[in-house]
Amino acid sequence: MEATTAAEATTATSPKLPSGYALHVGLPQVPTYRHMRIAAGLTSVTEAQASRAISGTWYGCHIRYAAPQQQQQQQQQPADTTADQVVGMGRIISDGGWYFHIADMAVLPDHQRRGLGAAIMRELLAYIERNRPDEGTPYINLLADPPGIGLYKKTGFVDSSNLCEHGMVWVGGSYKGAHGFVNAGEDADKRDGGS
Repeated sequence: MEATTAAEATTATSPKLPSGYALHVGLPQVPTYRHMRIAAGLTSVTEAQASRAISGTWYGCHIRYAAPQQQQQQQQQPADTTADQVVGMGRIISDGGWYFHIADMAVLPDHQRRGLGAAIMRELLAYIERNRPDEGTPYINLLADPPGIGLYKKTGFVDSSNLCEHGMVWVGGSYKGAHGFVNAGEDADKRDGGS
């Protein structure tokens, strides 16, 4: 299965969303992807990292918001400044066989608590269900920041320690205090793992 690019984005089959929101297949372009991560509280990534993340995605989707025309006029903004704004995204990293990792779940703060994260997650899980091999059980996982735990539990995820598994994140060797690939000035202890 090839990754879906933003250029191929089309409206996905999605659950009912609030007025003005639409779920689309594919991920936003690199600048928007980077902005979404930072604005939603995820770690910053470089342009090169974002580009490779997008191209290495097995499947992704995003939600766009266009304020109703009447609301745009009340805010005295030209229609094109708020039209088609990306407000949420999520993606799957996968081998297409049995291993599926949910990453980059992000919804802009002003658009949270409207069911958008749940809609993105349902779309990602539905895509796995439609495209996984018929035989065998898929292994679906993610890394969760504390604010996302409630959403993930509602969509069927459990803490992996309950299944005698413990997630780990590589921070590199500790030789003379080094932290592997961490760049100068980065905080090795503040990494969200791409959740």
